[in-house]
Amino acid sequence: MVSNIGGGAAKKEFAFSQSDFQQVKGILYKKTGIQLADSKDSMVYSRLARRLRALKLPHFAAYLQYLATHENEEQHFINALTTNLTSFFRESHHFPVLKRYLQEMPNSRRIWCAASSTGEEPYSIAMTVAETYGRFDVPIEIIASDIDSKVLQTARDGIYPIERIEGLSLEQKKRFFQKGTGSNAGKVRVVPELAKMVSFTQLNLTAKEWQIPSPIDVIFCRNVMIYFDKETQIRILERMVSMMSKKGIYVAGHSENFAAAEHVVKLLGKTVYKPVKRSV
Repeated sequence: MVSNIGGGAAKKEFAFSQSDFQQVKGILYKKTGIQLADSKDSMVYSRLARRLRALKLPHFAAYLQYLATHENEEQHFINALTTNLTSFFRESHHFPVLKRYLQEMPNSRRIWCAASSTGEEPYSIAMTVAETYGRFDVPIEIIASDIDSKVLQTARDGIYPIERIEGLSLEQKKRFFQKGTGSNAGKVRVVPELAKMVSFTQLNLTAKEWQIPSPIDVIFCRNVMIYFDKETQIRILERMVSMMSKKGIYVAGHSENFAAAEHVVKLLGKTVYKPVKRSV
C-alpha cells in the first residue's frame, strides 16, 4: 500500500510515497548538485504532477520508471524542479557596485551571469553596462547561463509583462524596452541593441565541462549556491574563481555567505567578494 506525503491520500491526484520523494531528491542531486530540503515534498509533488498529466502516467513510481528509461525526460525533470524567482535590478545595491567597478577597471572585458533564469538579471547587467559607457556598442562580453532550457528561451525572447518593468525609471523604460501593440498589448520587449549585448547558453554548474571563456572580470552568481551542499559550493566557487581576472569581483546573493571559503574569496562589501586564488 502506498502512503502519500504532503497531505491526505484523498487529496492527491497521484500516489506519491516517501520513497518516491527520496528518489526524486537523489536523482536531482546526482544530475544537478541541488540538494532539496525534506520540507520540499509538496513542491515536488505539484511541479512533477504536471509531467504525470502530460505523459498520462498513473502515479509517481511510473514516472520515475519513465524518467529512468527516457533520456529526453531529464531536461523536463530539471526544468520542473529548478527555482527561477527573479526580477529586474533585484538586489539593486549590486548594480552601482558594477558601474563603479567598470569605471575603475576600464580594461574589463567579460561578465558572466551564472543563473540567468528568464533574463531579468543579465538584461539588468546589460542596462548598467550601457549606462556606464553611454552606448550599446561596448567592449564588454556578457554571458548568461542557466540549467533550465525553458527559462533560457524566455530570456532569449526578451518579452515580459509590462508590470515587470514598473520599478524602472522612465528613461530606462524608453531606452531599453519597446511596448507591444495589438495582440502583444500589455507586454514589453527588450530593444534589439540591448538583446545583442547578451549571449545565452545552457550550463549545469556541476558538469565536468563549462563552455565559458576566460578570464572573467565579474561573476554574478546570486542565490544559486544555497541549493548546493557545502562541499559542492566550495568546489564550484573554486572553479569559478580560477577563471577570474586578478582584480575581478564575485557577486553573491543576500542569502549566501562564504565565511567558510576565505581561502577562495575575500569579502569586499555587501555580498561582493574578490578572488584569493586564481589561475588566469
